[in-house]
Amino acid sequence: MKLKTGVLLSVMMFLQYYIWGAWYVTMGTYMGEVLKSSGVDVGAAYSAGAIATIISPFFVGMIADKFFAAQKIMGVLHLVGAALLFYATKVDNHSFYWVILVYSLLYMPTIALSNSVAFAQMTDPGKQFPWIRVFGTLGWIVAGLLIAKLGIEKTAGTFHVAAGVSAALGLISFILPNTPPKGAGTKTSAASILGKDAFVLLKEKSYFIFFFAAILICIPLSFYYGFANPFLNEVGLENAAGKMTLGQMSEALFILAIPFMFNKIGVKKMLILGMGAWVLRYVCFAYGKMDVSWMLYAGIILHGICYDFFFVTGYMYTEKKAGESIKNAAQGLFTFATYGVGMFIGTWYSGFVVDKYATHTNTFDAKHNEIITHNWTNIWLYPAAIAGAVLIAFIFSFKEKKEISAV
Repeated sequence: MKLKTGVLLSVMMFLQYYIWGAWYVTMGTYMGEVLKSSGVDVGAAYSAGAIATIISPFFVGMIADKFFAAQKIMGVLHLVGAALLFYATKVDNHSFYWVILVYSLLYMPTIALSNSVAFAQMTDPGKQFPWIRVFGTLGWIVAGLLIAKLGIEKTAGTFHVAAGVSAALGLISFILPNTPPKGAGTKTSAASILGKDAFVLLKEKSYFIFFFAAILICIPLSFYYGFANPFLNEVGLENAAGKMTLGQMSEALFILAIPFMFNKIGVKKMLILGMGAWVLRYVCFAYGKMDVSWMLYAGIILHGICYDFFFVTGYMYTEKKAGESIKNAAQGLFTFATYGVGMFIGTWYSGFVVDKYATHTNTFDAKHNEIITHNWTNIWLYPAAIAGAVLIAFIFSFKEKKEISAV
């Protein structure tokens, strides 16, 4: 791969995840502060990403991969997406959900498309892709730090920043290396896109238990994505969006240990560590306050263990169980089930829980909007309990050899 190509792909990844990190982390805070949305409204808005994750494989597999060069359709999607992100700041609470849903349906396919553009240019994807993909994590981190620096996480400014970067990536996409449609002239069914070939994995008890646990663990994950930033702002942590980038920093750090530990201690212990970190994180959030702020920071930093030790390990476990012939179908099925089905359930459920512990204070801000507070201790104990129940069930039911063999 030429240096110029590597630089272009790194910029693409940086901007791709900068966009997502700029608005997604703080959307719940924006909705609460500006739109005066309920917890259910916030949960619904975050469910848009899950819905898009379910639908986007059909768009990519049945349309984008057959008729269009990946970089061109990615450019169009990001340009239209930029307009929608800007428009999202001009609508009320009811319309906001629909704008975010349409935007998510446009954005989620660009993740697969950006990966396709990157892989198509690589001579050794196994070695080269991680170095390109890490720029995506850096983009997410920089977005959070910039938003904190500008002090705009409670305003529409986050969407304006994301819209500007989306427009820039849309234009840059047209000068990316050409990536012609790889599925032109082939037939693709909805069943194959869902990864039907990978269903054979579910016949094996160990993988079925892992797969079911992965769906359930997305429920507590949804609490973090949707309500961590509103929580940190409500308890008084300054520049919460910037502080939350510590989670991505720990993610980038811990991922380096995954290959070594995967072979050293085995998949079961890795997954247990990941789920145990979920429980610990939410206990820290439940009892963390500004006078014990180390618990708040601990909850944020544990993101690296939570995500890497469960989801990254899960992707590796899935690939080893699937083998070469069905590994792509297996990864697609795992993503569909977790970030699609699991997150959809979790986003809605978390919204109901947050509303259950909301308190009307009968005090009003300068704009005459009522100030609503929450019993965050009770709220965070819900995902802690769910993660704990999944962990205990997993410990006693999951059995896998240290040397994993394909089905």
